[in-house]
Amino acid sequence: MIPSLVYKNIHLIGVFMILMALGGLLLHSITGGTQEHSWRRPVAITHGVGLLLVLLGGFGMLARIGIYWPWPGWVTGKVIIWLLFGGLVGVIFRRPVLARSLWWVAIALAGLAAYLAGHKPF
Repeated sequence: MIPSLVYKNIHLIGVFMILMALGGLLLHSITGGTQEHSWRRPVAITHGVGLLLVLLGGFGMLARIGIYWPWPGWVTGKVIIWLLFGGLVGVIFRRPVLARSLWWVAIALAGLAAYLAGHKPF
């Protein structure tokens, strides 16, 4: 049986990968970069693998602490945030004019996810 700490580390590595990929793409868009750049594919892969690790680590931790269906509200909130993070790359590529706003949205979503995980308010 895999310890909870391993799942937490997998989850956090995924979070870091997602935020690094989004930060790089957002900065590239904010500074006027084009959609065609040599790092587009590696950044997209980093984002996708990060999403997978977040999902794997998060559900592994839920199983270790005995939370199954139906999920509490904080888990549902984190799944919605995960979906939003997943869609942000597409929005950045299609609407680079929104990059400055999405920078703050990404920070707010990360903070909300951390709050939900730490406090489990509902």
